[in-house]
Amino acid sequence: MKRIAVVGTSLAGLRAAQALREAGYDGALTMVGAEPHQPYDRPPLSKEFLQGKAEQDGIALAITDDVAALNADWRLGVPATKLDTAAGTVVLADDTDIPTDGVVIATGGHARHLPGPSVAGVHVLRTLDDAIALRQDLQAGPENVVIIGAGFIGSEVAASCRALGLRVTVVEALADPLAPLLGPELAQVCARLHPENGVSVLYGTKVTGLSTVDGRVSGVRLADGRLLPAEVVVVGIGMRPATDWLTGSGLHLDNGVLTDAGCVTPLANVVAAGDVARYWSAEHDAYVRQEHWTNANDQPAVAVANLLAGRTITHYRASGYFWSKQYDAWIQYAGRTAPTDEIRIIDGSPEERKFVATYHRGDRMTGAFAINSPKIFTRTRKQLRANATDRSS
Repeated sequence: MKRIAVVGTSLAGLRAAQALREAGYDGALTMVGAEPHQPYDRPPLSKEFLQGKAEQDGIALAITDDVAALNADWRLGVPATKLDTAAGTVVLADDTDIPTDGVVIATGGHARHLPGPSVAGVHVLRTLDDAIALRQDLQAGPENVVIIGAGFIGSEVAASCRALGLRVTVVEALADPLAPLLGPELAQVCARLHPENGVSVLYGTKVTGLSTVDGRVSGVRLADGRLLPAEVVVVGIGMRPATDWLTGSGLHLDNGVLTDAGCVTPLANVVAAGDVARYWSAEHDAYVRQEHWTNANDQPAVAVANLLAGRTITHYRASGYFWSKQYDAWIQYAGRTAPTDEIRIIDGSPEERKFVATYHRGDRMTGAFAINSPKIFTRTRKQLRANATDRSS
């Protein structure tokens, strides 16, 4: 291959470019990004950046010299609109055609919005520009902030708003939102973090709409008829993969770009990685798409190795690791668990918010979870990886 385009310039796109150069690829490399910014780290957006403890230069994923070393042609602020597999080109929004022999799809996703027109004071949080706009509204000192969605992003934003001294309410449609992942026992430990830190929570409560005054949000309407006052609303109800530009490309699209176990699409010269990739997992016997930082960091190396080989020579195996920082709690999780797995507390106490738990299915450890116990969690995670290696060998 002499010309490769990486479409998407967040973590997965950057790691793909770095993997290409590290593998010895010395051909033309074009980096296509919908955002105007050089690659930056997303996790701080809901935490340090939102609280004013970090600025844009402090969340960069690569320093200037590292970016220059990639010797790439950066096309930032101009999203891709089409992948013409017959012509071998990536078409950009400004009608530029990028000729290419190989493509890495790393376009991530878009935050889901509430139905209806946009309203001032209502925010999502996915991009740096989203975070800048939300931070400006929070710095104005709103009396009431409502977070819609109690997933990890919504919970982190709630914690940041409390750190800024704001009055916060979290509204979640599910009665126990984290139970499918963590199991009821540990999900409740996480859920209690909000009220223990002065945040009001309404679980099992649906939002039906917004009230406005002069075009700006003034409240959140609930299905039970209540109206929550709100000068700022943050919608954290998930994301959808950024695949619209691939319509008509011939690739298989279904809640992401479908690939084999090596992140390779039916076209050997097109691979996908990160939040947009839905790869085949033999372990799950299903297509899997993961939205974790670790996945976006690790997956591109596998995709690139197979792209350069022209066929699938290696498979991706996810660690299932992620973390979240909320209030004074550092939450860590690894593995592939089920709600029916047995949970064992192996160190510390959930009541003291400092413990490590392991998940078990029969005689097999399937996962680990910890709050404020990084050292013991790291040792447990190594054991989990070793067990997984033993089973696969």
